[in-house]
Amino acid sequence: MAQFQYRATDFQGKIVEGSMEAGEERSVVQRLREKGLIPIRIGAGSAAPRAAKAVSLPTLGRKKVKTAELLIFTRELATLLAAGMPLDRSLTTLTQLAQTPELKRVTSEVLEAVRGGTSLAEALALHPKVFPPLYVNMVKAGEIGGVLDQVLQRLVEYLASAEELRDEVISAMTYPLILVGVGGVSVAVLLVFVLPKFATMFADLGQALPLSTRMMLSISDFFTSWWALVGVPVIVGAVFAFYRYLSTSQRMAFDAFKLRVPVLGKLLRLTEVARFGRTLGVLLRSGVPMLQALDIVRAVAGNRVIAEALGEVQVGVREGAGMAGPLGRSGVFPQLALQMIAVGEDTGKLDEMLITTADFFDREVRNDVKRLTRLLEPAMILIMGLVVGFMVISMLMAVFSINDVNM
Repeated sequence: MAQFQYRATDFQGKIVEGSMEAGEERSVVQRLREKGLIPIRIGAGSAAPRAAKAVSLPTLGRKKVKTAELLIFTRELATLLAAGMPLDRSLTTLTQLAQTPELKRVTSEVLEAVRGGTSLAEALALHPKVFPPLYVNMVKAGEIGGVLDQVLQRLVEYLASAEELRDEVISAMTYPLILVGVGGVSVAVLLVFVLPKFATMFADLGQALPLSTRMMLSISDFFTSWWALVGVPVIVGAVFAFYRYLSTSQRMAFDAFKLRVPVLGKLLRLTEVARFGRTLGVLLRSGVPMLQALDIVRAVAGNRVIAEALGEVQVGVREGAGMAGPLGRSGVFPQLALQMIAVGEDTGKLDEMLITTADFFDREVRNDVKRLTRLLEPAMILIMGLVVGFMVISMLMAVFSINDVNM
């Protein structure tokens, strides 16, 4: 038997917390329901699961609601509605459960709008920075079809899948980024603090230095003398010019270039295909019309080449040509994805095939990221070792050459 901590609510919206001994989580859920309570959160531990209270610091502006917080909000709302609690009372409960002031404020405003006669979708649309068009349109379809709790559950699955993939990619890239940071700091310390002392010593001796040593001393002199005057303005100007470049029509060419980059281009392509499949599949399964769903998917596409291809798909769908053909002409989507989409269209199960396609390519992305990090880690260690070794050897060559001359 294990000890489970729970947080539940009754049909009046009162929050109840406590602990219960049970063999599994399912038993806790059943016993809470027998007591007339709606379970919200259940977990193992010695203390009741309370929202973490961070130290309140003065900040300027409003903090953004994170995807993880939106996921918890959606899951809890789906749970309460599935249990039969009215929408306004469910939102009242979620206002009390909000883990951050910003989420509490947004939930309160949504509640007030709903009480004023606004639909949930319209109330959520008033906060576009928290609830994206995908979220709002799925809720709207759920309200029209009378299956809001089911649609919210699909949103939970969608958000959880996206968050899980994001966390896995970040975790996989953390160690390589740490290697780059440590290596960069090491090289900077050598260039700014160590090499200038050697430069002073070599200047006093007045001896000719090897080419590699002169190169290192010149780089060190640039970083110590001219970096602030030349380097910083150049970097700021380059970043500004790059963003201006991306804001023009050249963004299409840049996005096409990203898809052609070896290794990273394939990874980006698979990520976009998985996002397309999951987003469109979830929208169609929730009852959003095809053309409207394509509009939403096109708006959330992270690559303009993909977005342009989806524009051609919209034209094809209007003309009755289907999706697989226009997607194939774009040259972006893999053949396997096109075949699965074609099968979905032929069998009338396009939404299921799109989600299956997304699951497949999500796994491919995870596997590719793992393989990439396995290659990056030794490569970065080798490169950093070569750079630091070259700097050390250059200084030693200068010392040895001076000793040879003095002998």
